[in-house]
Amino acid sequence: MTEFRSLFHSELNQLEVLLLDMSELAEVQINNAVEALLQGDAELAHQVVLGDREIDRLYVEVERRWHEVMARQTPVASDLRLMSLILQAGHSLERMGDQASNIAKIVEATSTLPTNRTILLHIREMRSIVVPMVETAMEALVKRDLNLALRLPELDDPADWLNRNMWKEVAACASNPEMLEWAVHMMLVSRALERVGDRAVDIGEQVAFLLTGEQHEFPEGWVPAPGSA
Repeated sequence: MTEFRSLFHSELNQLEVLLLDMSELAEVQINNAVEALLQGDAELAHQVVLGDREIDRLYVEVERRWHEVMARQTPVASDLRLMSLILQAGHSLERMGDQASNIAKIVEATSTLPTNRTILLHIREMRSIVVPMVETAMEALVKRDLNLALRLPELDDPADWLNRNMWKEVAACASNPEMLEWAVHMMLVSRALERVGDRAVDIGEQVAFLLTGEQHEFPEGWVPAPGSA
């Protein structure tokens, strides 16, 4: 490997490290935002809102370095797929941080309203699904593991189901106007968590593209073509 190519791969590795830093922060932010909701902790929610700046800063750094690498190098096809993965994964992780911040802002806005235990349990369950999905997506990226990437849609199904059925729990709060107001906001929280799961699937799709050369959204049962690369 020439010194030029060695430098290129070193720069790509550094970009992947930045992505891992972003994913760790995103997971912390999502966990803390939901914890703030479960505990009614407006101060923790405020810290989540402030913490979004660090994820944004890392994303700007990823973009800056990405453009520098593209300007200096002449990537071949497989390199271009990796460059695409890095940029789009960075965007997905930045949006996950935004979703955590959105949840935290809802916690701040609804701090004086009564809550509903069943809805809180549903949201806690959604968190227990989507945060591990982020971990799986990043593990698939780091290990270049197609099987892990292909697992993500199945892992996402329970979160989708919980989100689709949240309205039933919200409707059950109709007899209490203040609780209903809170519950309607919880539909936004549910949607934010569902979007985190979708973003993890997006990263999985990009990993599959990197490894197979096939650009697909993940339909149920999709299998890469034999010999694709």
